[in-house]
Amino acid sequence: MAITFSKKEKEKKRLKKRQDKAEKMAMRKANAEPGLQLEDMMAYVDENGNLSSTPPDPKKKKATKAEDIEIGIARRSEAEEGDGIQSGTVTFYNETKGYGFIQEDGNGDNIFFHLSAVQGKIQQGAKVTFESENSPKGLVAKWVKV
Repeated sequence: MAITFSKKEKEKKRLKKRQDKAEKMAMRKANAEPGLQLEDMMAYVDENGNLSSTPPDPKKKKATKAEDIEIGIARRSEAEEGDGIQSGTVTFYNETKGYGFIQEDGNGDNIFFHLSAVQGKIQQGAKVTFESENSPKGLVAKWVKV
């Protein structure tokens, strides 16, 4: 069976790759530091969270009770959910589309409201009281009163 020119070229390339790989491996072995042990390659994290080559000081170790560790999402308190009555100013109101935004007095957050949550007539710049609740898109005002 005759070997064609392209088969010879492919065979030469394959042999060249194999030789290059063997040379690289020999170079790495020659340049490797002798006597490098596992302990020399270890990295530790200190009490500040920085990487260090020295092991941490056992005197600075903090004891933690297993009961104090919470796994999962922390429970929300009532204050975080924003169930209380809050006050603010209407910064934007689109009468044709029926929505707007209230800037909260305490922290300056913008809270969305819809016309269906408004009790009475509302206009831009009006002082309002409202309750807020979480929605998939953020805080939403409900029970908005002028």
